Amino acid sequence: MKKDIHPEYREVVFQDSSSGFKFVTRSTMNSNETITMEDGKTYPVIKVEVSSESHPFYTGKNVLLDTAGRVEKFMTRYNKKK
Repeated sequence: MKKDIHPEYREVVFQDSSSGFKFVTRSTMNSNETITMEDGKTYPVIKVEVSSESHPFYTGKNVLLDTAGRVEKFMTRYNKKK
């Protein structure tokens, strides 16, 4: 194998900005911000908007879409009436 072509993995913390959920995993991402976890170690922290703690698929809290508004827009755009 060629040398120096593989990324360097390190332990980082991903933090869900909407729920505050944090988990430690290995990643190639890096950050200037750090956080000290319960184990006493300091890790770089990567902030994400959605994780398994806040995503509607995993939480079971589905978001209702405004389908009536979409249909009305379609009908007015193409001059079709019910």
